[in-house]
Amino acid sequence: MWTVIYIAPTRSVAEKYQKALSEEGILVQLRAVGAYQQSNNNSVEILVPESEAEEAHEILTTIIGRK
Repeated sequence: MWTVIYIAPTRSVAEKYQKALSEEGILVQLRAVGAYQQSNNNSVEILVPESEAEEAHEILTTIIGRK
C-alpha cells in the first residue's frame, strides 16, 4: 500500500524530492492533485510504500530543514 508522505507545491519540487529519496533507496511515486494534473503549478503528492513511510518522512524532513 502506498502512503502520501508530503504534498509538494509544484511538480518540480516533487521531482527534486523524488530524486533525493530514490538516491536513499526509497521507492517513490508522484501523483498530481487537482483538475489540471499536467500543469507544473499544481500540487503533487509524494507517495512511498507504507513500510518505508517513516524512514522517507525523516529523510524528507532533513532535506527540507537544510533550506
